[in-house]
Amino acid sequence: MDHLDHRLQEPPADASPARARAIRRRLMERVADADTSHLTIAREEGLWQPFLDGVAIKVLHEQGDMLSYLLRLQPGASLPPHRHPRDEECIVLEGRLRLGTTLELGPGGYHLAHGGALHATISTDTGATIFLRGAIPDASQVLE
Repeated sequence: MDHLDHRLQEPPADASPARARAIRRRLMERVADADTSHLTIAREEGLWQPFLDGVAIKVLHEQGDMLSYLLRLQPGASLPPHRHPRDEECIVLEGRLRLGTTLELGPGGYHLAHGGALHATISTDTGATIFLRGAIPDASQVLE
């Protein structure tokens, strides 16, 4: 029996740190694949809804008073000046976006609007799709 116990405690002859890492990585991948707590929305999934004239919104995730969403602006569309109750992050995914009269962003461009600060008109000549994360949009934030 001692002989068998000794054999069980010895690592296999081909056990190397690299092999052990590869086995662990495959095991963790299987565990992660089975995890259903993630949220994934494919590009063609989700519901686009009218937001403003020439602007549609697709909500991706809502948690409390925070929202992750996409805005799709048609060529010539704009968002009027407004204030945000908290910081809002924006990434341009497609097209070109103009902020105010001097700043222009293309795909991959990032913009942070600080909470409470006045946000100038956002417009596009080409059309644009942008990702935003911030407070849930409210008509009271728009300045007329």
